[in-house]
Amino acid sequence: MGLLDRLQEKKQSEQPETPVKENAQEEKPVEKSDEKPAEKAERIVEEKPPKLKELAIKHESAPKKQEKPVENKEAKELKNKLHNRVLEEMKGKDDIDEVIEKLDEIALEIIKENEQFKFNMDRRTIIADLKNDLTGFGPINPLLLDEDVSEVMVNGPDQVYCEKKGKIILSGVTFRDDEHVLNVIEKIVAPIGRRIDESSPMVDARLPDGSRVNAIIPPLALNGPTITIRKFATDPLTISDLVQFGTLTDEMAEFVDACVKARLNIFVSGGTGSGKTTTLNVLSSFIPNDERIVTIEDAAELQLGQDHVVRLESRPPNIEGQGAISIRDLVRNSLRMRPDRIVIGEVRGGEALDMLQAMNTGHDGSLATGHSNSPRDMIARLETMVLLAGVDLPVKAIREQIAGAIDVIIQQSRLKDGSRKIVKITEVQGLEGDVIVLQDIFTYEQRGKDTHGNIIGKLVPTGIRPKFYERLEHAGITISPDVFIPNEE
Repeated sequence: MGLLDRLQEKKQSEQPETPVKENAQEEKPVEKSDEKPAEKAERIVEEKPPKLKELAIKHESAPKKQEKPVENKEAKELKNKLHNRVLEEMKGKDDIDEVIEKLDEIALEIIKENEQFKFNMDRRTIIADLKNDLTGFGPINPLLLDEDVSEVMVNGPDQVYCEKKGKIILSGVTFRDDEHVLNVIEKIVAPIGRRIDESSPMVDARLPDGSRVNAIIPPLALNGPTITIRKFATDPLTISDLVQFGTLTDEMAEFVDACVKARLNIFVSGGTGSGKTTTLNVLSSFIPNDERIVTIEDAAELQLGQDHVVRLESRPPNIEGQGAISIRDLVRNSLRMRPDRIVIGEVRGGEALDMLQAMNTGHDGSLATGHSNSPRDMIARLETMVLLAGVDLPVKAIREQIAGAIDVIIQQSRLKDGSRKIVKITEVQGLEGDVIVLQDIFTYEQRGKDTHGNIIGKLVPTGIRPKFYERLEHAGITISPDVFIPNEE
């Protein structure tokens, strides 16, 4: 017997025998059912246990991803022809408005020349889109012009969200493709000398009206080019507007006005989108008109109405990675500019040390903002940011700097109903041992919700008069002690 025969015999002997069932019954043939697939699916769902049935219903009712509307082929072709004709008309002309006025006339000429454009065509919409591309910022231009919209968020070409009255909603606006979004970004950043490309895929910029812009593109942004625009009102908000919105009360408005005029150092803290910059702008409006103000920001947003204002803005590195000017550099330079007040848009790094030293060396009345969830967290963050300056200081020395520099922390929050409120006004009383002592002067009391789901509440005094009350009196500012006494309701 050969080797091959022995292997085959061994393989057959190793195969398990198929067990034979005793009294085995013949398998019944599968009965054919006349049940339709839709009826069968419904029956299966009905037969599910209650929990699985509930999950199935939830899955069916879940919102489906919005599909990008397909642009009419003729409309796209007409838009391209219009765009090419406009480029021809603009050759040798400096006044684009003259060409814009002729858009309707040009469109009618093209439609007469091409029979396919006479049907299924919304000529006015096409012209409006082209005007937005030529004179504005593309499809998002109507959102930027809408006064009720406070923020615009472009998540790639197919999805654009906006914020209205504190709520984020899907706008329904779309771009043609990634290239269309990139053209809008380029149109935003080019006039202010910024750049965005694969080597530098992130940029901070601003619109002509002062609105803040952040853009990030692939390969970092996986959804496509992404734009976030924080809009600002054409007319800056005043303290009366904040009182009307319920951000604070008349008594608190009187109090913060007195704090600014008495040259107390004030820090506004809060989360992203809580309204810190708006509050800082309102506080800055209390600075007397005869003082020299130096503002320092990453992207110039503050809108001060005083006459003597010097605005400084940081600068990113150039294409060679050199020439960057940081907030810290500007804070140091501002000390040589004879400022009466220094206003820093946001403190987020080593500039915290230079800011604290400035506050402790005669530059009283400075204002700044920072990210935190509470006044106590803001103190801890300031300690961390001072360490980022690269100076080896003991923690107690840092806390002494903070306690000696900052007088008041105003905590701002965005509540669940979308409203922005000042939830705490806290005094920094000093250092006891190794601990910075904080004392709340006013706190926000939430008292429920109305029929529309809006939060009802009020900023009320804690009953404690601040230690710096005498400084207010020495500055010739009189505040009634009753402001610090809670009303018994």
